[in-house]
Amino acid sequence: MRRFLVLLALAGVATAATAQLRSIPQEAKRGKISHLQGMRVEIDGKAQRLSPGAQILDPDNRLVLPAYLPVKSDVKYLLDRDGMVHRVWILSAREKAPAK
Repeated sequence: MRRFLVLLALAGVATAATAQLRSIPQEAKRGKISHLQGMRVEIDGKAQRLSPGAQILDPDNRLVLPAYLPVKSDVKYLLDRDGMVHRVWILSAREKAPAK
C-alpha cells in the first residue's frame, strides 16, 4: 500500500511538471518566421541569418531543422551579439494567448 501511495504521489508531480510552460526569456522578441534557404530565415519580412549552433524548438521543446519550419510560424526569438538569430521558440496555442 505504501508503494502505491508513493507511486501515486510521483505521478502527480510528473503530471504537474509537464503542464508548466517553458521558460522563454523576457527579452525574447516575438515574430513570424519562415525558412528561406540554408541558414537563412525570414522574420517579419526581413531576411536574417541563423547563428552557428542556432536552436529552433517546437512547442514540445524538440529541435526543429530550419527546412522543416512551418511557414510563418509564430515564435519568440533571441539574437546573438552579432545580430544573428540564435534561439527560436515556436509558440504553442497557450503561449500565443494574451497574458491574463
